[in-house]
Parts: sequence; C-alpha cells; structure tokens
Amino acid sequence: MTVLLSTDTGGVRTLTLNRPHRKNAIDPELWGALRHALVRATEDRVRALVLTGAGGAFCSGADLKSVDTRHPLDKLRALNEVAALLHELPVPTIAKVDGVAVGAGWNLALGCDLVVATPQARFAQIFTRRGLSPDCGGTWLLPKLVGLQQAKRLALLADMIDAEEARSLNLVTWVVPPDRIDEFVTGLADRLAAGPPVALAQTKALLNEGADRTLREALAGEARAQAANFATTDVPEAYAAFAENREPRFTGRWYRPSEDPSCAKQ
Repeated sequence: MTVLLSTDTGGVRTLTLNRPHRKNAIDPELWGALRHALVRATEDRVRALVLTGAGGAFCSGADLKSVDTRHPLDKLRALNEVAALLHELPVPTIAKVDGVAVGAGWNLALGCDLVVATPQARFAQIFTRRGLSPDCGGTWLLPKLVGLQQAKRLALLADMIDAEEARSLNLVTWVVPPDRIDEFVTGLADRLAAGPPVALAQTKALLNEGADRTLREALAGEARAQAANFATTDVPEAYAAFAENREPRFTGRWYRPSEDPSCAKQ
C-alpha cells in the first residue's frame, strides 16, 4: 500500500496520509515519504499544497508500534526535518482535517498556513499521556498561536478539544461541514494557486519570521521582499489588470524591462 498519496489539480498538490488502518499514524516509511514529497513540491513549482488524511482521520501522531531500530536522536532528526520543510515551504499550505489530529499529527496541521476542519475533528497534544514531551514543532508553534498559558494547558494536560474550541483558540481557521469541506478547500487552494507566487512566498516568510524580530528587523525584511517582488512580471501585470478591469494572471517570472511583461519567458 502506498503510504502517501499525491495528486495534482492545476497548480495545487494534495498529499494524503494513507494508513487508515492506523488512523494515519506516521511510521518511518511515511516520514520518509513526507520528506521527499515536501522537497519535490518546491522543485516542481507547485503553487499551493493541501495536506490531509485518508479514512476519516487526519493523523494520530507517530506510530509508536512501528519497528524502528534507529537511535532516538536519529528518529527525531528525521521528524524535525519534515516539520521544518513543511513550515518553510515557499508556497501556501492548507491542512484539511477530519477526525483525529493528535500529537505530531496535530503539529503537522499547525505547521500549515491555514487549517480547515470538520465539526468531527478532534485535537490533542497527546504526548504527556505517553510519557513524552511535544515534538514536531509543537513547543514553538503553540505559544505563538495561543499564548504561553493556553499552550501549557494544552501540552501539560493533553486534553482532547473539539474543532470549535480549536477555532476559538486560533488553532483552526475555518470549521466547515463534512459535505462542504472538499469544495471549500478546493476553492481556497485555487485562490492561493492563482496568486502571485513570489509575493506569497515572501509574505509567508515575513510573517513566520516576524514574531521573533524587532520592528526595524521586520522593516528591513519587508524592504528586501518588496525588491524581490518588483523584480517579477507580477507587479506590472497586476497594475495592467487593474487598469483593464480584469483578473491578473500571475506567473512569478523575472521582469525584464525590455520585454512586454505578458510575454516574458522563464
């Protein structure tokens, strides 16, 4: 059985964790497949990425029953690489969550830029119930999203919370009925894929980095990002589209002043 399914529709790539018999718990094979898929998403110039799970569950965390003879540090090194690749991916990412998203599974969802969940979704930082502490970026992500006190509550008590509570804590972006979530996520991903790829990548990186920067550092980063944006054909294309009362066609190509932006080549 293929543990990770990958499908492309237009500029959107959907990665589906495919171990439904284990509620998509991640074993070494799936960790490796995820790493490879995230690297490929950058190389293939995907415009947006959706991460989801098969069989009515998102992900029940790392598969503690899987046989892995590696030293724990080697195991965590592989896990950390996946978490970092997902967080730093230069395209917008969406977690589509149905059923359980616990432990490392929840932190993979939190590593995405946007989270869409059904009312049936359930979330838990399950680690302390297993005698463990959070991993997969949870100790960095949670305090930034919910503040230190709520992060401690979720991590220390390991309570299961529902989708509405997760949304009230800013851990879920939208809660959508099961019969509408596919259509909703497809529309959202298509909107992101139609956006200016360089500007979206710059915006994502600036927001990710901003919480750890001073104002002056953030301003300097914004200036560098805008310089990169102005070096693409997307800026003159956006201005032309506005003047012509039409939707812009963004490509992220480099801008050569001697060329017509609409005809610029890679």
